[in-house]
Amino acid sequence: MTEIKRAVALGFFDGLHLGHAALLNRTKERAAQEGAVPSVMTFDVHPDTLVFGKEIPLINSALGREDIIRREFEIDNVFFLHFNQHMMRMPWRDFLDTILAELNICWIVVGHDFCFGYRGEGTAEKLRDYCEEHGLGCDVIPAVKLDGRVVSSTYIRQLIEAGEMEQANRYLGHPHTLADTVRSGYQLGIKLGAPTINMRFPEGVLVPRHGVYATRVYLEDGSSYVAVTNIGVRPTVSHEDRVSVESHLLDYTGNLYGRQVRVDFYHYLRQERRFENYEALSEQIRKDAEAARAYFAQAAR
Repeated sequence: MTEIKRAVALGFFDGLHLGHAALLNRTKERAAQEGAVPSVMTFDVHPDTLVFGKEIPLINSALGREDIIRREFEIDNVFFLHFNQHMMRMPWRDFLDTILAELNICWIVVGHDFCFGYRGEGTAEKLRDYCEEHGLGCDVIPAVKLDGRVVSSTYIRQLIEAGEMEQANRYLGHPHTLADTVRSGYQLGIKLGAPTINMRFPEGVLVPRHGVYATRVYLEDGSSYVAVTNIGVRPTVSHEDRVSVESHLLDYTGNLYGRQVRVDFYHYLRQERRFENYEALSEQIRKDAEAARAYFAQAAR
């Protein structure tokens, strides 16, 4: 039986932005050219967390990244390596020897700034030389720019933190997204006439600027609904500091508890604020719904 050959994109791919898209699309091209399977190899934990001992607030969880790779780029083979002390101390050649033996790689695609192995001693240039020695194809993708600025996960994180979703989405090349299982809430939305679904950002994932967003919510069956999503601590109804994500789906009736849904963020509508009473909050939700409808109607035009 012939062993499957793979063309592999290597990287962390936080956010799956336009720069990453260039890598993944090249990987698919090389796979088609070589009769190989396009694949992605990434890490479950951001290497900087261990290397520099600092937490990097991520744009997506590992599962979120895998979902975007499959959905946006139609690459089903996604391999996660557990980044630990052993991996961090592995010499760069040993790292390549290991993945080569395990995945039968015929082509490797990386970004210009890709570093790997102990102390980051493995560089894109060394990878290119290694591939030449071993008869492998190799592409090093140059930086991708938009508006004269290099597209980077760092800049996109800043945009998301500021609530600048349209700009973040331009650099991502797709909407910023949150996928989660719907959790039980306080049932307050039903009393207000605007039932909501409750979600949370996974631990370690960047929370966007608190406030209300025009969003689109996708259900498991592929259907989607315009929605209004509040990110914050709900000062009118709660005294807790825990951040929640509540979405009111327009034109939807039904129970989504325990179901997997995805929220795509498009536009920051307003700041989160405390209201005098539930009537005032209910009236604001109605106005937010109108604003969300108007936003998507304008975008469609």
